[in-house]
Amino acid sequence: MRVVLVEPGSILRKTVTRLLEDGGHRVDGFSDSERVLAHVAAHEDVACVITSLEVAPLCGLELCWSLRSLAGTTRPLAVIAMSADRAGRRLGEVLDSGADDFIVKPPEAIALHARLRVVERALTLQRRLIHEADTDSLTQLLSRGGFTRRARACLATLGLHDPLTALMIDIDRFKAINDRHGHDGGDRVIRAVADVLKETGALSGRIGGEEFAVLMPSHGLGSAGVVAERIRKGCARLRVPGRHGPIPVTCSLGLTAWVAGDTLETLLARADGALYAAKAGGRDQVVSAAGRQLERVS
Repeated sequence: MRVVLVEPGSILRKTVTRLLEDGGHRVDGFSDSERVLAHVAAHEDVACVITSLEVAPLCGLELCWSLRSLAGTTRPLAVIAMSADRAGRRLGEVLDSGADDFIVKPPEAIALHARLRVVERALTLQRRLIHEADTDSLTQLLSRGGFTRRARACLATLGLHDPLTALMIDIDRFKAINDRHGHDGGDRVIRAVADVLKETGALSGRIGGEEFAVLMPSHGLGSAGVVAERIRKGCARLRVPGRHGPIPVTCSLGLTAWVAGDTLETLLARADGALYAAKAGGRDQVVSAAGRQLERVS
């Protein structure tokens, strides 16, 4: 487990670091509490922060609160406060400030390792719950909520001139598939299309019944159009088992590029408009937000 240790005293910091490393943990040590927030934000594999309450320029309670705010509800992060003050009256204040546990410093090795085993069990459960919440159970793609969170995080890191494209995908005549082959057949078609999307390696989610969204960082319209056409052709090759024989599948796709000032909502709305143009233009095609049908690749 990657652990951040915040302790102003160099001797105690080295001592606790050695205890943690003896337990198999990777340790990043800090004496300055303000630097910790940027470090934890930049390294998502940090799973636990152990901080002295006697730190500066942010005091320990402020740091606990800021770390909890940083983690929010979607990042597993444990915070353990430690202090030489053994007064139990402070425990409630510490826990109310966002810490998960409190230890007296200098910590004993047995107690410290036991607490970290508890942390690892809790984080494992939290990760499982987050994964289940972010995953569509039918397709194992991201759910609508999971896709939205991941996409927002992706947009937040974009530079002014970084390319990114969005793709909206809808299964053609899906109601007719359900009517003829039943909902089991429809579910098999949805899973088959999802498998085609997984092959792209792009950020993909099921955001509606038979509708999907794909985000492609580092792709302009040209390279994204190649991926979109590959998806279209992959779906057109599908022959999904149905009640009355193999189910033919086609999809319509709408493609757009991110421009400065776009929010996730405006980006996807533009791709959605292109998707509806693809539907209106005869289905089984890729249309860009400019209204142009992309040339099919043989």
